[in-house]
This record gives sequence, C-alpha cells and structure tokens, in this order.
Amino acid sequence: MMTPALTGAPGPADSIAACISKARFRCITGGVIMKKSLAVMFSAAAGVISAPAPADTTDVKWQSIVTVKKKGAHCVDDPNCMNRYHYAFKPVAKARPGQFIRFETRDALDSNLTLKSEPKDVLAVDLNLVHPLTGPVHIEGAKRGDVLAVTLIDVDPDQYGYTTVVPGFGFLRDLFPKPYIANWKLTRREAVSDQIPGVRVPFNGFMGTVGTLPGKPEVEAWLAREKQLGEAGGVALPPQPTGALPAAVCGPNGSNKGECLRTIPPRENGGNMDVKQMVVGTTLLLPCYVDGCGLFVGDVHYAQGDGEVAGTAIEMAAKVTVRTAIRKGMAAMMKSGPHFEGGSQLKGLAPDRFYATVGYPLKNAGEVLPYVTYLDSKKIAPLTNLSEDLTAAARAALIEMIEWLKKTKGYSGEQAYVITSAACDLRIGNLVDVPNYAVSAICPLEIFDKK
Repeated sequence: MMTPALTGAPGPADSIAACISKARFRCITGGVIMKKSLAVMFSAAAGVISAPAPADTTDVKWQSIVTVKKKGAHCVDDPNCMNRYHYAFKPVAKARPGQFIRFETRDALDSNLTLKSEPKDVLAVDLNLVHPLTGPVHIEGAKRGDVLAVTLIDVDPDQYGYTTVVPGFGFLRDLFPKPYIANWKLTRREAVSDQIPGVRVPFNGFMGTVGTLPGKPEVEAWLAREKQLGEAGGVALPPQPTGALPAAVCGPNGSNKGECLRTIPPRENGGNMDVKQMVVGTTLLLPCYVDGCGLFVGDVHYAQGDGEVAGTAIEMAAKVTVRTAIRKGMAAMMKSGPHFEGGSQLKGLAPDRFYATVGYPLKNAGEVLPYVTYLDSKKIAPLTNLSEDLTAAARAALIEMIEWLKKTKGYSGEQAYVITSAACDLRIGNLVDVPNYAVSAICPLEIFDKK
C-alpha cells in the first residue's frame, strides 16, 4: 500500500477522491505524480493490482464437453460410426456422468441426397446402411442393471433435410408404392420445401434413434423372438452382414456377423423409437445391459408427426448435445422399454389450431390389410368391421386426413402423405369401446401459409 509522504498529508484514497471530484486525471499527492486510469487508481487504493481480464466473455468456459466427431463422407469411412447392435462393440469415447457429450451425427439413410434430389434418387438408397449411428460412448461408473438418464441439451440442425417415400416401406405402403422425396431447407426456426409449397414446419428436433448396447442375453433373446416372427410370416429383419458396421464385428467376415441386430426396430434398449416428445429438456431413461452402457445417437429428426407414417420424418444430420447421470440398480423397473420424463415440453408441441379426422377399424369386404397378411386368416377378408384393431383405426383416420388435405389444400396424395408424416399426429381416442377403437389424425393448421 502507498503511504503518505508526510505525516498528516492526505492518503491516496483522499487524493483520488479529490481528483475525481475535480474531474482531474493528473494529480500530485505528497510530491508523487499520479497519471493513471481511474480503474488503476481504485486498485492501488485497495492495495490490489488486478490481473488482465479475458478479451471477451466468450472466453469464459465452465462446461466439460466430450465431442464424438463425424469423420469421412459416410459411416463406412468413420471409426466413430455403427449401423448394427452387438455387445462386442468397443467404445469410441468415454465420458463421466455430468459431462456434456456432443454427438456429430449423419442422416438416417447415410445418403448422398441434396436439395436437387428427385424421386428416382430414392431408389438408389441402400437400406442395408440404415441407421448410421455415432458411438458407442462408455459412461464411467455405469454397470449392467443401472439406468442411464440422458438429458437432451441441444439439437443443432444441418441446413438440409428430406422426407422420403421408399417403395415397400411406410404405414400406407400399399397405397403409395412409388418413390417420392421432399427436400427441406432448414433453419432453427422452420423448414420449407419447394416440393410442399405453402407449408412451414416449426423446428422441434429430437433424436429419432438413441439407446444403449444390448448384452449377450438380450442379443440371444431378441434374435430368437424375431426369427420366430419371421418364420410365421411377420416382418422381421434378420442379421445382414452386407454394409454392416463395424465390419470387424458385423461385416461379411466379422467375428459375430450372424448376431448383429438391425437398427430399424426399436427394442428394450431404446434405438429407433421415433418419439417426437423426446425434445430438448426431456430426460430419457435407458437400461444398461453392458458395463458403461454403450450410448449411441443418430437418425435425428428436425420435426415429425406422431406416427412418422410415410416412413421418414424431416430427416437430417445434426450436432446433438446430451448430459448423462446414472441411476443405480433401476433397470429392473423397465420391462418393455425405456421411460422418459420432462416438464412443459408437451405444451410447446401442441398445435395452436387444428383439424382432425377420426378412424375406426372398418374396411372394404374382401380387403386384407397389409399388416395382417402374415396371419393367413380366412376370416378377415370378408369382414367390413374388425374387432379391437387399433392399427386399422389409425389407418382409416390417416387416409381420411390425406383426402382432406387433397380436397381442401390442393395437394397430391404424395404431398399430403409427406405432410402427415412430418407434421400431423395420430392419437388414440379409446381402447375400450369394442369393437371400434378410435384413433384421431390431428393436423396443425398454423403450418399452412396464410393466403
């Protein structure tokens, strides 16, 4: 601390105050010339010399972030990418609970699609490559039997997205057998498409596919039940080594090529759930089947209607940030699938205005709906009313909504199908009023431009 030159002479604080009161920046105190900024004079008066401040507030950091980068043009070029599930996969990164994990992800089809893509380009997509996923990430301290709580912090969208109709896939695959694509221009506010004029879909991004690696017991049990379903004529996707990654485990010469699970069906470990309510701020609860859990993320959706009826939402690549916590020993609570929790997020997804259609399990005589053909039941074809059939009710409501969009908005069938997949919701009305369960198709009216 500075001391007065003479006993009884004014101290530095007194002199500084006097200088300030006179708006003077050059003062003489006890014969000492002071030519300083006010900030330095105050520091000197306190006996402290401040350290240099950061150049900008952007330089102030507190988050610990583990980034799992995307490398190369496609999953096959990327050591951080997988498109199958198996317990033998090695982690590509490690993270502690509480750390932020940023996943750089690819589009669901691992495609070369662009804003100029046409329906014929959809036919070139290799479905053996679905879904390219970033991971797995080992979460330190997590054990088999624990629950991994995954809170979605942010979804940073790419500038391009798409909605496709792939022949043979989708809820109404029998009615829409030809390829189609809508290319979307994306911002953090809304998506627009030249192929769907007059529609603006708001951004409500989420992870279409997110989950944990299965353990050996799960792989064995899931393969067995899906094989049984396939043998009965149901839709089941057996292991397919062609295009499978990581190739060392799942490829044609892989160590476990006959055990690698496809990513299209969701299972108890999560995976391709496509639940639109899992938006930023919600926490997904996943069972851990292997130590470290093996967290993976991909197939990010810019927006989606409940049902994803055309087979795709607004698909995109994105940077996804999550934060994890471990809930010890709680996996036993999850028998059929993951849980998730949140706050007011569902309110934000609700439409401001809507139009809705209602469907029941009714059909034409002689018609056998695609999803029951494997049952080979002679009883179904002549019926015009099915009993307690939720899928048939959803189908009826969706077809009615597509017809409404065609007649009142002037869209083609393919355009209306895409709109319902990207923005309209299928909702259960009742599961008790036998034989006619009810499903509503709800379309938000605010997505349409005002005339």
